[in-house]
Amino acid sequence: MTERDKNIDVDVAICGAGPVGMALAALLARRGVPGERIALIDARSLGQAISDPRSIALSWGSRTLLEDVGAWGAIQGAATAIHQIHVSRRGHLGRSLMEREEHGLEALGYVARYGDVVDALARACEREGVRVLRPARAASLDEHRTQLTLHLDDGRSVLARAAVQAEGGVFGEQLEKAQRRDYDQTAVIARVTASQPAPHRAFERFTDEGPLALLPQDGPDRHQYALVWCVRPERAQQLLTLGEAEFLRQLGDAFGERLGEFTRVSERAAFPLGLNVEPRTTTRTVAIGNAAQTLHPVAGQGLNLGLRDAAVLARLLARGLDPDAEGHDGVAQAIERFGIDRARDRGAIIRVTDAMARVFANTGPLQPLFGLGLAALDTVKPARTMLAELMMFGRR
Repeated sequence: MTERDKNIDVDVAICGAGPVGMALAALLARRGVPGERIALIDARSLGQAISDPRSIALSWGSRTLLEDVGAWGAIQGAATAIHQIHVSRRGHLGRSLMEREEHGLEALGYVARYGDVVDALARACEREGVRVLRPARAASLDEHRTQLTLHLDDGRSVLARAAVQAEGGVFGEQLEKAQRRDYDQTAVIARVTASQPAPHRAFERFTDEGPLALLPQDGPDRHQYALVWCVRPERAQQLLTLGEAEFLRQLGDAFGERLGEFTRVSERAAFPLGLNVEPRTTTRTVAIGNAAQTLHPVAGQGLNLGLRDAAVLARLLARGLDPDAEGHDGVAQAIERFGIDRARDRGAIIRVTDAMARVFANTGPLQPLFGLGLAALDTVKPARTMLAELMMFGRR
């Protein structure tokens, strides 16, 4: 390795080449930052990331962002559009139904495979000439007045004017942040097949242990759903070890009969759930996505919130890096402005998802009132519209 290879000089170093990190890189390039002045650093190979089988929910607002960087076309063919979202409380009357027609949109959102999103964004970054350093991890950071140095675990150093932490990981693997709550829930994820599917309808079913989400995902027989079943940790371990028939029976008991019977389930996995928030910044460093706020998966807002982080930061950093903007530290001002601009949207989504995770996943005399609240939400169009638009576009 030559001295030149060891020392890489860029404007922005992004730690984490997941969807949020790659979206930021592509957006920066689209806004005029040369691709060779952006470095994406990730410990995983691209092949490992693309092979990730998880399903993710993309809001309509996230679709428009992916269109902006030229990635949506490659995702759209394999994504499943959500036309309706059905919300209910197990064992209580009352439900709410959100529909695309109310908002004049083609879809409320989409369900896509994580690997497909990563692949499309990787190609967008490649077209823009973004530098990619894989496999590599930032071992330490030295921040100076006008720049910083990232020391990588492979011996290389990256000199940059700004560093972005976009690699958050999952709740169970994170260091404790300023605002933290362990929900005492674990998400069991899988793909399941239903005998009577409701095309393009997503379900959010609240139970005593936590929310149960079923997201439509077109398969060969178009009867598939991505399952996110939030239960107590000991129950999750039990569900992972059950035989297929018994697992499907218990899923049917928890969800009900709206989709007929569940007939097949894929390999299952599980991860712990919690809230872990600290949107910390320094003069030249900033965290976005899960690195700044890890949320409960209820309503599928974590990735969408992170993509909005990327969109705002790209706009501000591109302006701050403008070589014609002399006489001030544009990067420092961009990072400071980012925290101010993102506070409202971040705060609203954190409060809503935290309340939904805690209040509905409970027992007690107030639970029937929550069911009636869902029924009231279904009849009060302005309230339903406000909630749907918060989920699709964030707090604007």
